[in-house]
Amino acid sequence: MKISARNQLKGKILEITKGATTAHVRIELAGGAVVTSSITNAAVDELGLTVGAEAYAVVKASDVMIAVD
Repeated sequence: MKISARNQLKGKILEITKGATTAHVRIELAGGAVVTSSITNAAVDELGLTVGAEAYAVVKASDVMIAVD
């Protein structure tokens, strides 16, 4: 599969927490940073996601916000 998004972050799935309709998938990137994605339970099942498997966090956004204290 090819995709136009350039922000593809490869990592390992640390945790999958399913709710009523939405799941939170935590992926650990090289260097130890963790990215969390909210996707449907159906998407988790269709992609065959499992803890310990390699996956990509693909970030596609029109805005990147910066904040300070």
